[in-house]
Amino acid sequence: MPNRRWSGSAVCRRIRCHVLPLIDQGMYSCTRGFVVDSRCDYNCYEGYQIEGDRYRMCQEEGTWSGTEPTCADHDPPKLKCPLSRVKVAEPGKVTAMVSWERPIATDTADRALQVLRNGPESGSDFPEGIHVIRYTVSDQAHNTATCKFTVHVEVRRCPKLKPPMHGYLMCSSDGNNYGAVCEYHCDPGFERTGFATRVCQLNRNWSDEAAQCIFMDIKTDVRSAGALLDQFYEKRRLLVVSTPDITDQKYRLQNIMLQKAECGLDLRHVTVIEILGTPPHAIGRIKRQQLEPEVIEGLRQALHMSTSYFTMVLLDEYGVDRERFVNPTTSDELYSYLEEYLLTEEELERLAMNRDFCD
Repeated sequence: MPNRRWSGSAVCRRIRCHVLPLIDQGMYSCTRGFVVDSRCDYNCYEGYQIEGDRYRMCQEEGTWSGTEPTCADHDPPKLKCPLSRVKVAEPGKVTAMVSWERPIATDTADRALQVLRNGPESGSDFPEGIHVIRYTVSDQAHNTATCKFTVHVEVRRCPKLKPPMHGYLMCSSDGNNYGAVCEYHCDPGFERTGFATRVCQLNRNWSDEAAQCIFMDIKTDVRSAGALLDQFYEKRRLLVVSTPDITDQKYRLQNIMLQKAECGLDLRHVTVIEILGTPPHAIGRIKRQQLEPEVIEGLRQALHMSTSYFTMVLLDEYGVDRERFVNPTTSDELYSYLEEYLLTEEELERLAMNRDFCD
């Protein structure tokens, strides 16, 4: 300038880039701060992975190269389930209580994790079979981990027992599982031989041998009708047939029908007593067993059965006169009367199960 001075003034300043913002779940470190040619490297905290540019350079124009990266959580939590297990049900039970330690989940990023269960909880009673227990856990980034194990409840079982002929079984628990006790019972008029009970053992075999029901031992050498009838009290029903002569047409027809109905009457707990002829030549019999003359006369008197014509009297298990027949009666008619008026519900159920036995 004319006054020998320079116009204006100038200052050289170092070019700088703006301060980089911090990133979520990460940090950066720079070689020379925020000046030209400084390099800032990004790092993520444990459990996170960097996405985008791993570093940025401060350029001559005062801007940063690249774009700001992010730290993302891609690692699922770690979850370990207990080992699968087999539990044998205790004697007399068809379930088993099974317990285990609840699995604990860990995650590199999150500390508070909620583990969810699908299936019965530890300490529950499990029924027989294989049960799958699943656990699931998710972190805040929705990364999910799952695990599973099985609980196998085994119920040791014996082969199913068949009820004895002319009898039935009453079993505890589930009938044939380990520890179940089955008791043998015989129908009225039959007596049990052998062991009364059998137990299902751990080796899947029943204890002892099967019992049998045999026809009751009827003593026909007694001297009175009362002594004979007492043997059937609360055990068997009686069908007493009386005829003045075995050539009687009604008796002959009835005898044919009774022979065909023998099995069916037996299933309905009926014993047939025949009184044939008139004194002093009267014959009394239960199947092939002969009755004493005093018993024959006592039965006719007690039951008011005439020696002049054919008669049948049906007595219940208490010796009560329930029905009289003066004409031949078919087996179906006898069965219908017995089932409608004399058989209990339990007897009807067993009859339904064994109805084909006489076919």
